[in-house]
Amino acid sequence: MIPSADRTDVFKPLRYLLLPLVLLLVSGSLGAESYSSNPHKSLEAKISAALSEGPGAGISVQEVRKTEAEGLLEVTLDNGLVLYATESGDHFVVGDLYAIRKDGLVNLAEQKREQERIALIDGVDIGQMIVFTPEGDVRDYITVFTDITCFYCQKLHREVEDLNDLGIEVRYLAYPRGGPDSDGARKLATAWCADDQQETLTQLKAGVTLPVNDCAEAPVMEQYQLGSALGVRGTPAIVTSDGQMIPGYKPASELAQMLGLQ
Repeated sequence: MIPSADRTDVFKPLRYLLLPLVLLLVSGSLGAESYSSNPHKSLEAKISAALSEGPGAGISVQEVRKTEAEGLLEVTLDNGLVLYATESGDHFVVGDLYAIRKDGLVNLAEQKREQERIALIDGVDIGQMIVFTPEGDVRDYITVFTDITCFYCQKLHREVEDLNDLGIEVRYLAYPRGGPDSDGARKLATAWCADDQQETLTQLKAGVTLPVNDCAEAPVMEQYQLGSALGVRGTPAIVTSDGQMIPGYKPASELAQMLGLQ
């Protein structure tokens, strides 16, 4: 039998061996806790690495969110593209995610885009828009990315009075199809720089030749960039108050139906 004093000495080496192990386990648990603050870190790394090998080199993951579809995560890249990936990150698809509901199909991806459009357009001071407001009650509004030289923009503008009569406010943003250095951009700037913006825009869209006034305060570049960020590819591009994007011309009566006003 080993005396008690000697037993203490016997276990001293063991105690010194166990101490680093305990510290390692503690630090490991802290690391796991820190890692769990971003539970999708490994998925982000896997997808970023995979994209770096292809034509999208340099693209990284901006955000990962759960979807209502079991086992699928919504992955937003820093270029705005949205993927839907398995939780392991071994598979992903590019496209819209739909939900099957009792009242039909719901495009979940488009719902997200609508929210983003609302947020971005709400960030624009309405004083930077050319607005045609109904004389009576405003029942709803549309935001229209427009160009002076676009035939269907001109056609839609001829129906602004009809839209106003239906209680629809029309808010214009500039989107020169030829780019911010085009003749269309300078004509848009002329309207935005005018003392009477509504009348000047109406005359320009009617084909009236006016002196170019490309003032520094014209927000044509900023609004063109906003339209590009929202995916505008042509004009008119109509965004409803709930964020729906309507590409191209629609008659006033059809727009009113789409807004639920008829």
